[in-house]
Amino acid sequence: MRRVLVVEPAKPVLLLEEVKQHLKVDADDDDSLIEIFIAAATGHIDGPDGWLGRAIGAQTLEAGLDGFVYDPIRLPYPPLIDLVSIRYEDVTGTWRDLDPAIYELRDGEVGTAWGKSWPGTRAYRGASRSVRIRYRAGYEEVPAPIRVALLMMIDDLYRNRGNVAVGTVGEIKMPVASSMLLQPFRVYG
Repeated sequence: MRRVLVVEPAKPVLLLEEVKQHLKVDADDDDSLIEIFIAAATGHIDGPDGWLGRAIGAQTLEAGLDGFVYDPIRLPYPPLIDLVSIRYEDVTGTWRDLDPAIYELRDGEVGTAWGKSWPGTRAYRGASRSVRIRYRAGYEEVPAPIRVALLMMIDDLYRNRGNVAVGTVGEIKMPVASSMLLQPFRVYG
């Protein structure tokens, strides 16, 4: 069982000026509102709480595991940029940094290096996690379809500031074109 925390959030993937250009807004009157829409649209699809199931902007995440039960360990919310650290609570209850010679990265997964094995960890029942993998994930350069989808979502939020749509009840839908642009990037399960 995993839980993932955002240790260091991503910087905005879209700048205010490029969004204003897309919206064809010249004045600065709505800057605060537009920044809120940028954050809302990005937050809707990005990271551990996002619809895409992946990291968009480069961010630092920490995955907590109940132990070294898998080999390799697939890190959630790709793409993986780099591994920062692996800490574990050994069988005596002491937190330790795992020696990098024990593991290697393989296509977004962390596995034991040839001839090595995972160390023993303290066993818990419940929410405690005896292994914490800190890593950077996201895109250094966000792909154009994701950027365009975000611009379209922000445009929809800016132009349609209410949440009432004729013929729908209790649901706010993502613009169809945005979801189609994002679909190839969506991670399931």
